[in-house]
Amino acid sequence: MSEISMRKRIWGWWFFDWASQPYHTLLVTFVFGPFFAAVAANFYIGEGLESEAAKAQAQTMWSMGLTVTGLLIGFGAPFIGALADISGRKRPWLLGFSLMYVLGAAGIWFMNPDGSNLWAMLACFGLGFIGAEFALIFANSQLPSLGDKDDVGAISGSGFAFGYLGGVLALFIMLLLFVEQGSGKTLIGLDPLLGLDAEAREGTRAVGPFTALWFVVFMVPYFLWVKDDARTGKRGTLGEAISLVITSVKALRRRASLARYLGSSMLYRDALNGLYGFGGVYASLVLDWEITLIGIFGIISAIAAAMFSWVGGIADKRYGPKPVIVAAILVLTLVCITVVNMSRESLFGLQLAEGSTLPDAIFFGCGMLIGGFGGILQAASRSLMVRHTDPAKATESFGLYGLSGRATAFLAPALIGVATTLTGSARLGITPVIFLFLLGLILLHRVEAQGDQG
Repeated sequence: MSEISMRKRIWGWWFFDWASQPYHTLLVTFVFGPFFAAVAANFYIGEGLESEAAKAQAQTMWSMGLTVTGLLIGFGAPFIGALADISGRKRPWLLGFSLMYVLGAAGIWFMNPDGSNLWAMLACFGLGFIGAEFALIFANSQLPSLGDKDDVGAISGSGFAFGYLGGVLALFIMLLLFVEQGSGKTLIGLDPLLGLDAEAREGTRAVGPFTALWFVVFMVPYFLWVKDDARTGKRGTLGEAISLVITSVKALRRRASLARYLGSSMLYRDALNGLYGFGGVYASLVLDWEITLIGIFGIISAIAAAMFSWVGGIADKRYGPKPVIVAAILVLTLVCITVVNMSRESLFGLQLAEGSTLPDAIFFGCGMLIGGFGGILQAASRSLMVRHTDPAKATESFGLYGLSGRATAFLAPALIGVATTLTGSARLGITPVIFLFLLGLILLHRVEAQGDQG
């Protein structure tokens, strides 16, 4: 069997982003998330709650689902990564988590538009989301082997750009051919494809099986071109994995830059996930957008993310990842301040004319910045982690990175849930994200720009 070239291996690794991105684009942010929020809000209105209280309850429920999955991901990631490093095998783990991704996504088809099985659908979503996030940890751990530290920023940025293009294409297909508007027609005036029943919202619910099928098809290049590491001959036990993780955590006392970076990224990536998890929900509950309009918003955001991620990769290669991360956090913080101070009726306390479309235009602009600088932030963060990673312990290191990104992944959803409950406002509920970004930026200040691996 001929040796797989590095170029083909990099393309295979990029295909992981292409295959997996629709879970985030279609399910977390732009189709299922808003659909779930709208169904939940209508369900609670039917239970007798006032409109605003029902919307707040729907957002609280969504935040609860993200909180629980975040806890499971965060505290499982480093131990699973350590087990993989002990054995040298990643593919069996990737296959297992890929199966969770597919089953969870496909299960969304069974969501009842009357809201009678909200918790079951939240569980399906959570199963797939856990699979997607764990699989990402293993894919991320392969980045150090794809190039030297001066090249991984561009490789990481191009990977995110390629993934976002996949997300854009998947979203286009869903909006044009499946997702029904209030009229029962898709965005281009067609009945949902395959004879799906618009009244039963089958076109929108098809987003689950579609996402699952997309993943299965486009993971083929990844599994063909990205091979496993050499086996160590060891199986590894949970006890050994726990011991290895404890040793790694203790070692952080001697690696101040890595410790600060993990703390910083824990906060600002949690804030970013909060934006992704609640952006579409905000549009649905605060601006009263239909799913199709949220989908168009998503397409614009994802195109911006693809372009900005690629440019961010070039900037990373030239200036290094740290200044790129700082710039992205500052922009995203300003976006959050704008979103919190905007409603259908006012902007920064100034009353708008009835029926004004200014909030819609501003939120579209915010969407471009969230998508664009969110992509930059993720790609540059992955690159800066490589500069703090021992290639011999890459999966374990990225397990810690996954822990830092998910150990408090419950924090943004939980804080949003608390703020939403206390204020009774889905709009003001987003406020905690601002403080998480700023705290992350403060900790980042003392992180070594070149890492601690020389």
